[in-house]
Amino acid sequence: MEKTVVGAFKNHDDAEKTVDELKKRGVPEKDISLVARHDGHTQAGHPDSDMHNLSSGIGWGGTLGGVTGLLAGVGALAIPGVGPIIAAGPLAATLTGAVAGGLAGALMDYGIPSNESHEYETRLKEGDVLLMVRADAPEVDKAKKLFQEHGASDIHVH
Repeated sequence: MEKTVVGAFKNHDDAEKTVDELKKRGVPEKDISLVARHDGHTQAGHPDSDMHNLSSGIGWGGTLGGVTGLLAGVGALAIPGVGPIIAAGPLAATLTGAVAGGLAGALMDYGIPSNESHEYETRLKEGDVLLMVRADAPEVDKAKKLFQEHGASDIHVH
């Protein structure tokens, strides 16, 4: 039975490294979702450079430079109450269909309990990167451990 491991990363590079490691371990891209806020500025105030690195790292496109593509199907969305985000993977499709309900609503549609969905929405607003991976039962503990090794917090399994 498939489960979903969800975690929040303070550091974009840590989220990227986790995605890269998941792929190296054979996790298909279709099972990995990533969501990050895109306000056009880094914490240091340099326009777009941080998001260019993150978005290029998840397949935003070669024109942005940076890390080689990690995930295909990246989209930019404006989520009510959150603002502009970039999203990749199956959650991106859920977000596209549930924009009116905000991020928490999309996460609930994806099977994340309400209280955790609202907490993840808050974390995203604060600049954290959300990463989700679907895995078969034997792989869940490995994915959870990988999230922990790369600095994720609020890790939950559903």
